Amino acid sequence: MPELRLHNFVTKRRETLVPIEPGHVRIYCCGPTVYDLAHIGNARPAVIYDVLTRVLRLLFPRVTYVRNVTDIDDKINNRAREQGVPIGEITERTLADYRADIAALGNLPPDVEPRATETIAEIIVLIERLIASGHAYAAEGHVLFSVPSFSQYGAFSGRSPDELLAGARVDVAPYKRDAGDFVLWKPSTPDLPGWDSPWGRGRPGWHIECSAMSWRHLGENFDIHGGGTDLIFPHHENEIAQSLCAFPGSRFARMWVHNGMLVINGEKMSKSLGNFVTIHELLTTDAFGGRPWPGAVLRLAMLRTHYRQPIDFTVKSLEEAERALLDWRKAAEGVAPGAPGENVVAALADDLNTPRAISELHVLKAKDPAALLGGLSLLGIDLASLPQETRAVEASVFEKAMALVAEREAARRAKNWAESDRLRAALAAMGVALRDDRGGGTTWEFRP
Repeated sequence: MPELRLHNFVTKRRETLVPIEPGHVRIYCCGPTVYDLAHIGNARPAVIYDVLTRVLRLLFPRVTYVRNVTDIDDKINNRAREQGVPIGEITERTLADYRADIAALGNLPPDVEPRATETIAEIIVLIERLIASGHAYAAEGHVLFSVPSFSQYGAFSGRSPDELLAGARVDVAPYKRDAGDFVLWKPSTPDLPGWDSPWGRGRPGWHIECSAMSWRHLGENFDIHGGGTDLIFPHHENEIAQSLCAFPGSRFARMWVHNGMLVINGEKMSKSLGNFVTIHELLTTDAFGGRPWPGAVLRLAMLRTHYRQPIDFTVKSLEEAERALLDWRKAAEGVAPGAPGENVVAALADDLNTPRAISELHVLKAKDPAALLGGLSLLGIDLASLPQETRAVEASVFEKAMALVAEREAARRAKNWAESDRLRAALAAMGVALRDDRGGGTTWEFRP
């Protein structure tokens, strides 16, 4: 088996993974905050680190994969207040929905799925250690981490002091010694969740939760920490500061792996732009592309882009992924799965290069269908999960629709409204629904 090389955000280069404990890889990934249905952007880290864990299990005798659940958060509190239901009802329902949605994408459950509410004792211990060592202080029922006490603060994200303050969206508070200090513990009013502590009844800040959960289940040092690039600062920066100061001489996570962000048709996903879509909607409704999409299609569409790159999620990308899956299913009909092809494994061992692995799968389609199925399994894709009848669009029709959409956008830019209307009618006759946004762009959905 090949060695696994991953891009380490700390060193900015690819490194061979050598587990701290021989033969045992320990990986931690930031999981969901359970207050609402997960959107499709939330699915990307879940899929990426599921594939990484599958590859680790192929290459190493033992893997412990921990993905946390944030079930203490002001967003949860606000949602419960809006709906007039207990906070526990919000978190239990949302966590069940999250698990069902990512399972439909082909994800396996993590080995450990700790909750913040189950880790309060460890959180309090960490805070006490930080206060005792001079890295934190209590003030007006709060406990804050003293950023100036940690000289390495900012080194991980590579930000200057001014950038650190801007990036953290610092709350001004009279009890702070320094503007950049962040909350480890905060007081709770009687209507909010709270636990007894040396600083009064309260609840933890977000950042300390991950430090406590990774420590409890993986120890002071572990091999891989994963998450999205949006978490580099302040969340991961703060995790590192807390953990290194609580455990002097430790390294916390040896390797940091970050996935790029997901955009919709070239734009950041936003409810105000009308392009916000949940995993559940993609799986069960016609909210995107005028039809539901199988989980395997959504998964393959994500894996066609390298995990460290941003991904543009479009109807076209889903159509292309579906055509590839149907082509593979036809080629492997009646074939029993075999071991994944060597080139597929080599691609995935090279910084989880899923685009290259997928290219190798196309080669295996005619050469070795059994290895094709084995490679798909390593990616978490089960062709049997595809519906027997699909609504995939023929490539020639899809390309014609793309050309007409481009012509109409050019007509709109030229303010040739008559031509724009003519092309809209032609596209409608093909089953294409158009949506023009306020910024002048157009999204389109194929309804074959």
